[in-house]
Amino acid sequence: MCGIAGFTTFKNATGDNTTLKSMGQAILHRGPDAGGEYLDDNIGLSHRRLAIIDLSEAGVQPMQSYDEQYVIAFNGEIYNFLEIRTELAAKGYPFKTHTDTEVILALYHYQGTELLKNLAGMFAFALWDKQKQQLFIARDRIGKKPLYYTQLNNELVFASELKALLKVSDIKKEINTEAVYDFFAYQYIPDPKTIYQNIYKLEPGYYLTVDKNGINKQQYWDISFAKTTNDSEQQLKKQVQDITTHCTEQRMIADVPLGAFLSGGVDSSGVVALMANIAKKNKAKPITTCSIGFDDEKFDETKFAKIVAEKYHTNHHELTVHQDVADSLKHIVSFFDEPFADPSLVPTFFVSQLAKEKVTVAVAGDGGDEVFAGYEKYSIDHIENNLRNKIPSFLRKRLLPSLAKGLAKINISVCQKASSLFNSLSVDAAMGFYITNSFIKDATWKTLVNEQTKQSLGNYHPSKITTDFYNQCDGNDHLSRILYTDMKTYLPGDILVKVDRMSMANSLEVRAPILDHRLIEFAATVPSKFKFKVQQGKNEKKYLLKEAFKDYLPDDILYRKKMGFSVPLASWLRHELKAITEEHLLYRSVGLCQFFKQEQITKLWQEHKFKKKDNSTVLWSMLMFQMWWDEYMLTNESTISKR
Repeated sequence: MCGIAGFTTFKNATGDNTTLKSMGQAILHRGPDAGGEYLDDNIGLSHRRLAIIDLSEAGVQPMQSYDEQYVIAFNGEIYNFLEIRTELAAKGYPFKTHTDTEVILALYHYQGTELLKNLAGMFAFALWDKQKQQLFIARDRIGKKPLYYTQLNNELVFASELKALLKVSDIKKEINTEAVYDFFAYQYIPDPKTIYQNIYKLEPGYYLTVDKNGINKQQYWDISFAKTTNDSEQQLKKQVQDITTHCTEQRMIADVPLGAFLSGGVDSSGVVALMANIAKKNKAKPITTCSIGFDDEKFDETKFAKIVAEKYHTNHHELTVHQDVADSLKHIVSFFDEPFADPSLVPTFFVSQLAKEKVTVAVAGDGGDEVFAGYEKYSIDHIENNLRNKIPSFLRKRLLPSLAKGLAKINISVCQKASSLFNSLSVDAAMGFYITNSFIKDATWKTLVNEQTKQSLGNYHPSKITTDFYNQCDGNDHLSRILYTDMKTYLPGDILVKVDRMSMANSLEVRAPILDHRLIEFAATVPSKFKFKVQQGKNEKKYLLKEAFKDYLPDDILYRKKMGFSVPLASWLRHELKAITEEHLLYRSVGLCQFFKQEQITKLWQEHKFKKKDNSTVLWSMLMFQMWWDEYMLTNESTISKR
């Protein structure tokens, strides 16, 4: 795990080495072990190294190929690099190191940009081809590793994090108002937008080539739900076990101490079980596991983590998050270069901090809910969609919107929820999925925003992101379409951003075997009835993955109510975070007031503070936005785009 940055010019010009060094220094936390720069006509590459494989000086980057025709700055891990290396060595390629970085250079020598189809792993890299005078930038299929870029006149600038891009003096902080709306709707800003106008995220499964002819963006991978397998349930279970075991074993290769996150949920517990079995087979040391807990029992999962830790005799460590949340929050927010409001960023930071004290690499269970349909929202959506299909169309489209509008005016929680439900039922399945899962309802947004924001947005609405991906999916059933949508939006935009930033804040590498593209491709062929199973009047979420892990985990883990990586947000805002919330929402709300009416912000806070309503979600988003603004916008000149 590392950090990369750099630039290329379309015209004959030499870049600025001072800027290049400054960009690398901005992402020092991503790679504290070593750093380097490569500067030549038309190209500058910077790299920060967190050494994981081949700890020798030979692994330092930017790295050149044996013939010095190619130079690469690479962030990530290639899990099948040993197989590729063996194959290319047999062809006569003269390897100088034992790194996966050099394997990419070697593969490019033979296959050019087609090499991406043969890589299994998480990555973002920039490769300079001296002969072609072409820059090749790529991001992994799922979006585990970040990559930002922008075009400045005759120059393309890129980096692992926005803070490195912003070291280039010509890059302006022009706020994208659409991205602000996206943030409050989703709690993150979906790809390819960023909070800044004209700065973009390279989408997962895409690459760029840049030369004197300009920039060319291509998609090299997508998830297909078009074909479904006819294999039996037992065959599917065996295949999931085999693939997850193989992917987990590949992620246990490291030249540094390795452990695992263990929440006590199905996914992390299953991965730890596999790791323990693999370690036992290889006669290795017990697995080191780390868990985070809370004083509030409704959110504390440590007792479940202990069950798994004891069963597999792991070297287990726990940390309880107390009142130090407020003290740590500013530090945590500083690692997010744009607004981000998933509350689980807090426990993710602390579990990464705990893990870093013990290991350099942590294996995690991320992805099980998106790949195998594990979220509660899929159950809610299933119920809503059944209702939607049973209610006559004329009633849905004519009567329900009026009822929803009337209920929205009643400031009582049950009426607000009923209003949201009726709104969801009155529209098609894609829009309904957005309405139910949006973090700010249209009625709330309309009362909050000021006139300037309304004019800037015009007819724009964040729901288009959800509905576009829903309709883009080649699957034939509703569940496949919403899984595809989440894997294109929520997974790369929220889950993987959170894990990357919080682990990198602690110079820790995190690996997720369930998010291996080979498992995702297989899961996409599994009929939806084996992911979300309806039997005896109950909805069994993540059915096939639970069946696959049934051989390793007790029922107390497999079938308990899902808690997720939740935090007691409503309580935090009224107690531990009360002072910092009032400070940023009432007295230092300069960023929020660029877009919202102060009196409406105050009203939301008063309602929540005195327990008249639970406004914790929107208030938390506001707090995160204002804290981000203080960190990144107050010290530099910025403008607000009309788009």
